[in-house]
Amino acid sequence: MKLGLLLGAALAPLAFAAPALAQSAGDPVGPTTALDEVIVTGEPVMRNRTDDVVPTLSYDLEYFQRFEPLTVGDALKRVPSVTFLSDILESDGVRLRGLDPGYTQILINGERVPGAGVDRSFFVDRIPAELIERVEVVRSSSANRSGDAVAGAINIVLRDALALDGGYIRAGAILFPDDEFGGTFGAVYGGQVGPGRLLVGSSVQDRRNPKNKYSQRFDEPGGTLDNTEVQTDVRSGTDYSFNAAYEVEVGGGTLDLSGVFVRTERLQDEDSIEYRDGIENTANLLTINDNNVDIETDNLNLRARYEREMFGGETRFKLGFASFDDQQSEFENEAEYLRDGLPFPEEDRFTADLEYRDLQDEEVSAALEHTRPLGGDVELEFGVQAIQKDRDSTTRVADRVRFTIPNAPTPRPAQPPFVLTTSDYVIEETRIDPYVMVSGESGALKWEAGLRYETTDTTIAGIDNDYAALLPSASLRYRLSDTDRLTLSVARTVRRPDFDDLAPVTLEEEHGDNDFRGNPNLEPELAWGVDVGFERRLGRRGVVGINAFYRDVTDLIEDVNTGEPGSGDDDTTPDVIEAFIESIDNVGDGQVYGVEFDLSTPLDFIGMDNTGVFLNASWLDSQVEDALGERRFNDQSDYVVNFGFTHDIPAWGAAFGATYRKQGDAFGRVYAEEVTTSYGADLEVFLEKRLFSNTVIRLTGSNLLDSSKDEVFDKFGDQADQIARDYDEYELESESAGPVYQMVMRVAF
Repeated sequence: MKLGLLLGAALAPLAFAAPALAQSAGDPVGPTTALDEVIVTGEPVMRNRTDDVVPTLSYDLEYFQRFEPLTVGDALKRVPSVTFLSDILESDGVRLRGLDPGYTQILINGERVPGAGVDRSFFVDRIPAELIERVEVVRSSSANRSGDAVAGAINIVLRDALALDGGYIRAGAILFPDDEFGGTFGAVYGGQVGPGRLLVGSSVQDRRNPKNKYSQRFDEPGGTLDNTEVQTDVRSGTDYSFNAAYEVEVGGGTLDLSGVFVRTERLQDEDSIEYRDGIENTANLLTINDNNVDIETDNLNLRARYEREMFGGETRFKLGFASFDDQQSEFENEAEYLRDGLPFPEEDRFTADLEYRDLQDEEVSAALEHTRPLGGDVELEFGVQAIQKDRDSTTRVADRVRFTIPNAPTPRPAQPPFVLTTSDYVIEETRIDPYVMVSGESGALKWEAGLRYETTDTTIAGIDNDYAALLPSASLRYRLSDTDRLTLSVARTVRRPDFDDLAPVTLEEEHGDNDFRGNPNLEPELAWGVDVGFERRLGRRGVVGINAFYRDVTDLIEDVNTGEPGSGDDDTTPDVIEAFIESIDNVGDGQVYGVEFDLSTPLDFIGMDNTGVFLNASWLDSQVEDALGERRFNDQSDYVVNFGFTHDIPAWGAAFGATYRKQGDAFGRVYAEEVTTSYGADLEVFLEKRLFSNTVIRLTGSNLLDSSKDEVFDKFGDQADQIARDYDEYELESESAGPVYQMVMRVAF
């Protein structure tokens, strides 16, 4: 019943279109034909050179399509400055310029979307790549967009009603690293329906990411090996998506209706075995652990936009509804051995945990915007945008079941029933953001300048947190010649506190032996940013660019020690506190900076019209002070590089290509723990053959280098031990996975 209602909402534009079926059809308004959409063989596809004043990199779907990405996250691996800190074969939280996902704004069709993260971040692997028309990397901010984009914004533009004339079907098979098969299917149709144009689409695709992990734990670096852990981690599931868009002329204006619904069903199955002293046999078996997480996530996004000429200019009315419903159930069972010296199969103790999590996030948005000329080539835009967020989070946790197993032949006790305890909290957030912006053009100069005032009223567990931020921005683009241009942007942006950090709840032993208490009085982080870039057109379709950026972040949110004794303090030595209550506060400043280079061009200048090459490389750095001294922003990779080529053979109706990606090391330091993360390189290839005038088949391979993720953990009892480098544990963990192959056929009609 619930799924039916959500699908009906996602396809709501069809209801508007249905009464118009009996009316005469007008002429299409210049959409792409289905044949062009499917059959891209013939010439290399390059990055777009946009006309935006704010520095923006734009990539059409055809730029990614030949490598057949399954999700938007898979596609984003090929654009500049995008990094991930995900597991192998995963691309979920975008880390633009290497920063935490909370610093990156994810937009769909230029509008914000809610995500499950407490930092408001949205996992881009929830959106199938088949839905997108193009992806834009917006490096700076404008007054008419939400200002919570310190690192920048990723705008995922979905196909609209004008995107396609005709339809196509996509069907294929996927071979996963563990030799399991999956399927992928999609269908899209666009055309004239009544007085307007309609686009509908759907897709179903299997996902499976099997990984192997191996951990070694020492008492300190170079010290004694205490134990090893062998683990398998299989994440499998299916993604379903439905989308529709309808555009029609109404009352002298244009009405756009759109909806998209995505369901993700996923099972995370982790099984691990620990061995004493690294001796991996049954005589030294320590524990066997089984941990499963069952996930069902629904994303729904509905938008209505009406635009018409009035009041001496153009007025836009926008309404939106977005929801995120995430339900998870997790259990963990662990059997322990060698507690009494009797080896396997004599089990000594059994532990079981069970937890249910239900998160429902809804956002209702509205906007009234007006644009009008001021004379000459100067234009005024102003408006107000409002968002109402309601987030309900419910957690049901079972009291831990733990009991000792008596030695045989005494029978093993029956597992007692779980006793669940329910905790929940409600978050309400209201934003009202007025803005004004002036833009213009004079000869070789194009510019814009604006002012945005964002007000935020958040209530968590009955505690209010209100703040406001004035966000000026200005950008200019100067044409040096027919091929060269300069861009300059200056903007102030904001990052709001994580919801968990605002909740005035004390969590026992959350940071090692220390408790953690949220701070409802946190202020947002504010940043002044500068982007300076140069771009040159190469030949007819090529482009090369370089951009330098700098962000000065104030009111940085970091962990602090309250000095109060925590729940782990045993009071045996009154003058010494063994465990504290940690909290979080606005402390100090930080700086982020780097240089970004990108090249995308056919090699026609050397007579290779059918060969295209691309290269993007970003050098990323930052600086922040914590209790241990200077470091980067947590988990920022120091570089990311992508390069590759495509080559078309028109006479054969064929093409092939490859792309290589490497991400630099990342270091993170929090209370009592430090981690260094390294990734291996990723190689992807494709082979493409046109079978008929309307049919193409592609074979793609990804992760062909069997990439690995390697982590080094430095763990300490508390911050004092961390400063003194008195180790609690030193761990080396490696995670690896094999190649993924796809065979996909597309047929246009």
